[in-house]
Amino acid sequence: MNISWPSPRTARGFTLVELLVVIAIIGVLVGLLLPAVQAAREAARRMSCSNNFKQIGLAVHNYHSAYQQMPTHMSGTDDGRMGAGSATHPRNYYNGQRHSIFVGMLPFFEAQSLWEQISNSLVGRTDGATTGLGSVANPWVPFGPTPDKIQYPPYVTQIPTLRCPSDPGVGLPAFGRTNYAACLGDSPFRGAGGYANNSMNRTAERAQSVQAGQRGAFVPRKKMRFRDILDGLSNTIMSGEIATDLGDKDIRTDPLGNNPNVTLQAELSSGTLLNPPTGSPSECSRNAAIDPVRPQFWIAGAIRPMSNVSALTLRGFRWASGQPQMSTINTMAPPNSATCTTKGNEPGTNWVYNRSGVLPPSSRHQGGCHVLMGDGAVKFITDSIEAGDQTVTPVALRGTGKSAPGSVSPYGLWGALGTRASKETIEEEF
Repeated sequence: MNISWPSPRTARGFTLVELLVVIAIIGVLVGLLLPAVQAAREAARRMSCSNNFKQIGLAVHNYHSAYQQMPTHMSGTDDGRMGAGSATHPRNYYNGQRHSIFVGMLPFFEAQSLWEQISNSLVGRTDGATTGLGSVANPWVPFGPTPDKIQYPPYVTQIPTLRCPSDPGVGLPAFGRTNYAACLGDSPFRGAGGYANNSMNRTAERAQSVQAGQRGAFVPRKKMRFRDILDGLSNTIMSGEIATDLGDKDIRTDPLGNNPNVTLQAELSSGTLLNPPTGSPSECSRNAAIDPVRPQFWIAGAIRPMSNVSALTLRGFRWASGQPQMSTINTMAPPNSATCTTKGNEPGTNWVYNRSGVLPPSSRHQGGCHVLMGDGAVKFITDSIEAGDQTVTPVALRGTGKSAPGSVSPYGLWGALGTRASKETIEEEF
């Protein structure tokens, strides 16, 4: 009997061509899906950022309900003299009226424990020392020292509500970073305000300068109420988003300073302003110090403000500080434009003002940034918002023409949204 066995079948695997085709298909799919995944993640981060801003808006409204006023920008304690400090009046005894709006708002966005540390005497330092700075021993005084003291624990505390998830900035030289800032209007002049009890700052002209230039929802060292926002809460920006500096000479976060072509206002030691103020937003956004190859960065060697202490001037580095570079915006240049500080020398001195300047909002989001309106609404403003004539000098005391006190904002819809009582008509959707 003949028995025939079936011939064994040869096992067959993937050929090299088939394997390469499969890899290519997987690569194409990953290439298509990865941007979608990244976009979804950024959308989630942007939503979280917007929710933080809504929380801040609610905190402002709750604060106003409790105290019948908005939180004061540049508030706090002083020694009755507001001088530069001395052996008997070091700035560890008072905070110099330099607190931002966020200090007083702490209990209203779930930071009650941090508020209690600041508002009471506090024992302890970040460096572990058992004595205070200079001649001041522990405990720290209520409401703390000036916000530049890294040894004071509350000032270096990170507050999640004040951080946008899209901003990667962390660590020194920043203390506690903030991605949100108070809006001071459409002019940089006297952005650090004036002092109520200072023999060096009692001139009526300085007070008039603050009134003429500071036209936003918040005015430095002045109590403001919702009733002061005559243009309507829904038409007035109360706060804006800012990106924090990453040490990469970004024009949005590292303000150019000490430049005589950028919005300067000189002042005599008597407090008299030299007439007229000069400068415009375009002298910042079109400055020669911007790298033509990488227009979002300054060129190497660009003039820096206060170069020996540059961390004091970088954007968003100290949530507790009310200094303009740290926690304010103005509506002169459009969002994500270059930032520049003012300059003005007192004749016969080496003192250079770097207190304010062209400080537009900015963000790590694509194409614009969030702003918080007076009614608590959060809106996304694009970089292309209509911003009027960028070559006009901002409104200021002794300004003329479009820069005269009381004028409508020369910066179009964008400037109009920043002023609280200039009677501009908002006819465009934004």
